[in-house]
Amino acid sequence: MPMIDYFYAAHSSFAFLGSAKLAQVARKTGRTIGHRPMDLDKVLQACGAKPFSARHPDNVRYHFRKEIWRWAEFRGVEILDRRPQYHSNSYHLANRLLVASVLQGGDTDSLAHAFLVGHWRDDADLADPETLRALIASVGGSAEELFGAAHSAEVTAAYEANTQEAIDRRFYGSPTYVVDGDPFYGQDRLELVERACVKPFGPAPA
Repeated sequence: MPMIDYFYAAHSSFAFLGSAKLAQVARKTGRTIGHRPMDLDKVLQACGAKPFSARHPDNVRYHFRKEIWRWAEFRGVEILDRRPQYHSNSYHLANRLLVASVLQGGDTDSLAHAFLVGHWRDDADLADPETLRALIASVGGSAEELFGAAHSAEVTAAYEANTQEAIDRRFYGSPTYVVDGDPFYGQDRLELVERACVKPFGPAPA
């Protein structure tokens, strides 16, 4: 089946806001979702973006408060009324578990959605192994198998490859969706992603 490649981080606010819509677009257009969890910190650093801690408070308030709540209302998703208390904790274990799920042929669609919803709706700590085990169990996955593979050479290589591809292709945030080689940055582009799945956009002027 044709695919929508999905580059994201397991804790990403805007990936969360678009998660259900992405699944809807994939079903409607007959596409599968190609999960490509990436090291967002390295991707942002490579493209020269400022870390969130270095951005002006007004910029942070607008993009990571007002825009999040606007889009939550627009997409009809339930979200915490504040920044998740564990949001600064590492997301890499969660990313690695998602990569392991992909390699094992698991239901990564459901698992990624569970991680995002758990974090942004239920304040789940995606760095806590027991929390992650519970989220895996909630979608019928095998925590034992995923944790057993999370730090394997195969998962490490795939995770690094996802990150390097995002860097090489000059992606600059999470989520980035790719339809037949054409990238779309941000969940606010999902309506364009849907159109591209059916009818590709023409090239931009030189």
